[in-house]
Amino acid sequence: MSIDTTWKYDEKYVEDFSNNQNEPQWLKEQRLSASRLSEKLELPKPEKTNIKTWNFTEFEHQGTSKETFSSSDELHEQVQGLIDKNATEQNLLVQRDGQTVLYEASSTLEEQGVIFTDIATAAIEHGDLLERYFMGNAVQVDEHRFTALNVALMNGGTFIYVPKNVKVEAPLQAIYWLEQADMGLFNHVVIVAEANSEVTYLENYVSYDTETPSVVNAIAEVYAEEGANVSFGGVDHLEKATTVYTNRRGYALKDASIDWALGQMNEGNTVSDNTTALVGDGSTSDKKSVAIGRGEQSQNFWAHIIQFGKNTDGQILTHGVMKDKASAIFNGVNKIEHGATKANGEQTERVLMLSERARGDANPILLIDEDDVTAGHAASVGRVDPVQLYYMMSRGIPQTEAERLIIHGFLAPVVDALPIQAVKDRLTEVIERKVY
Repeated sequence: MSIDTTWKYDEKYVEDFSNNQNEPQWLKEQRLSASRLSEKLELPKPEKTNIKTWNFTEFEHQGTSKETFSSSDELHEQVQGLIDKNATEQNLLVQRDGQTVLYEASSTLEEQGVIFTDIATAAIEHGDLLERYFMGNAVQVDEHRFTALNVALMNGGTFIYVPKNVKVEAPLQAIYWLEQADMGLFNHVVIVAEANSEVTYLENYVSYDTETPSVVNAIAEVYAEEGANVSFGGVDHLEKATTVYTNRRGYALKDASIDWALGQMNEGNTVSDNTTALVGDGSTSDKKSVAIGRGEQSQNFWAHIIQFGKNTDGQILTHGVMKDKASAIFNGVNKIEHGATKANGEQTERVLMLSERARGDANPILLIDEDDVTAGHAASVGRVDPVQLYYMMSRGIPQTEAERLIIHGFLAPVVDALPIQAVKDRLTEVIERKVY
């Protein structure tokens, strides 16, 4: 990929875009610096996956539609299907092509001092707070070209701030909807949970055009301060013409927890990085993810927990299903740093192969620089367990239905962990469609 001769989103474009958004000076300067960096930095190099020929340059940066909606009933039918309309409290942000088109929040959030808004509004109304965390300890702008471009071209996203000792009972949901066929979404989410607070966040990425090239470059930064608990759910279902790079990072201080439940159901080529730094003593992270590959798509998933603090606990569970000619790399890494005594790191990667030409690599990795710790890993790649299949068929269940039930059970740990029933139901539907 080369952006030297055809790249139209140059530094002048970035400056004009920032000015048109009325952004504070600090953000404009970060954008311009990132734009300059992007010209020098290389692409990321995911292991065993060549992304140089993937489309990351063919897109439009600004959506053309300015229509907003007064009710979720006016949204695209499949977007509506992600919303739990029976919830007693609705905290919902819907963005179409990077622009907020629907916002609903309970009065409880304002009473608690919780900020739940799109990132463009946060830059103007909560600029000092956003600046403190934006591209902070979780993600660095100069990691590679994609991190720099995300900052330079950021055109969507969410900012969440939960004050000290506040427990947000109802989940906060954001839906990032690509309607314009050739759209490039550079989404950025920042979640800050102050000391002893608690919040659950669920995000959905969806698109419906299967032929026109588009791009999603998404970053999420999660900061859990002392004693805070953050539950992060994500379901990605972007169509096959959309090239996807996602980077979800967590940074946990003393006795904090960041838990992840990720359903990665994209139809196109995907690179996904999910990394959590357990910085404080007693901090924990439990990362569960499922992925399904089909057709000829190529995917690379990176799950990484870095343990700096004493008595930290890092858990990684990854389940994948591959069919047709799809290929995927599943890398899981527990890194226990020197001084992280009494730390525990465990991981499991399991991949089901549903066709002879599919490929799935499960790579569990333990990197341990401290003696007084416990750690372990397990990995498997294979077909549906014939013993399970025989057991179910011997009780009168047809083979196709038995395989279906086994696969649903295989993926259940993540589906069951999602906090909104409508999203669980939709994910189950997607699983049915992708596998059968």
